[in-house]
Amino acid sequence: MGIIDSLNETSNKAIDVGEVYYKKTQEYYRLKVFQQMTMTTGMLLKMAVIGGLGFLALIFLTVAGIIYLGNILESMVGACLIAGALFIVLLIVAYIFRRKIDNMLVKKLSVKFFS
Repeated sequence: MGIIDSLNETSNKAIDVGEVYYKKTQEYYRLKVFQQMTMTTGMLLKMAVIGGLGFLALIFLTVAGIIYLGNILESMVGACLIAGALFIVLLIVAYIFRRKIDNMLVKKLSVKFFS
């Protein structure tokens, strides 16, 4: 009976160690998910604030540039058309390079996500 009791005791210890490992692994992944969610939320919040302020700055600079260009050309309509054409050119350039932008974004986010 000594061998059977010894095997039973060893298997019980292995089960206990396995349960402890499972609980610690579960805690680790819960903390890892929390960390990733916090980093993602913080990054999105920063992007929203910086993007919003940048957009407001772009609007003010565009209006000021149109007014200035309108005074030079003596035509507000012409100045608005030139500004609109400039934004369309920028839109086309961004559309052409969209794959490179996607790849760059994936590379930067993967470094933060998998570290």
